[in-house]
Amino acid sequence: MNDASPAPGLARIARGGKTVYGASLGVIMLETRFPRIPGDIGNGESWPFPVLFRTVPGATARRVVLEGAHGLLPDFIAAAQDLVALGADAITTSCGFLVVFQKEIAAAVGVPVATSALLQVPWVEALLPSGRRVGVITASRPSLSSAHFAAAGMAADTPVIGIEGGRELYRVLVTGEKPDLDAAAAEQDILDAGRALVAAHPEVGAIVLECTNMPPYAAALQDALGLPVHDVLSLGRWLQAGLRPRRFA
Repeated sequence: MNDASPAPGLARIARGGKTVYGASLGVIMLETRFPRIPGDIGNGESWPFPVLFRTVPGATARRVVLEGAHGLLPDFIAAAQDLVALGADAITTSCGFLVVFQKEIAAAVGVPVATSALLQVPWVEALLPSGRRVGVITASRPSLSSAHFAAAGMAADTPVIGIEGGRELYRVLVTGEKPDLDAAAAEQDILDAGRALVAAHPEVGAIVLECTNMPPYAAALQDALGLPVHDVLSLGRWLQAGLRPRRFA
């Protein structure tokens, strides 16, 4: 979806003088062409509740991940403001690298903002037994800088591995050199990365997937490693749970 429009089938609701569409979570989307399979943040069926999408023209994965999203902050703020105007009560994004804009976007929209699954790293690590760490799988390890670590509240020595050496997912998601997606090969990239991460860092007791296109493979990774796996969908569900608490009466 290329504008701040509601997903099909959402019921109109009047709230606070504005018309909203039964969705409280807005998703700022990069401009991409790869398939958005079930589990991907950009597939509406990945969510157990309706969401709103807004694509930022020119914000390609290459530009955001490999080039640091330079010059794009005003466009991301405008997209977040559009989503709030449409009725979003919270904002997330389709790229974990946008954590560097966490404070700026939150300050500009006045609603809760969770730019990246990486924000979960310190939360999850606080839950683990003494001596256990959270490990991160990212779309590009060389691109994940100290600025991203600091914005997410991650320790500088957080164990991290990228998929840039894989055969499928990096070529589809980041460089765009491959227009189609072999989901089985992509899953193998994630499994290979996860196994390499825990082999190099046996203290890892949980995984956070930085990339918002990795949730389709989270269950397979959890099966393979026997560790908790968190991603942008778990972050979004947590946000929604606060916005729309379950009613018991």
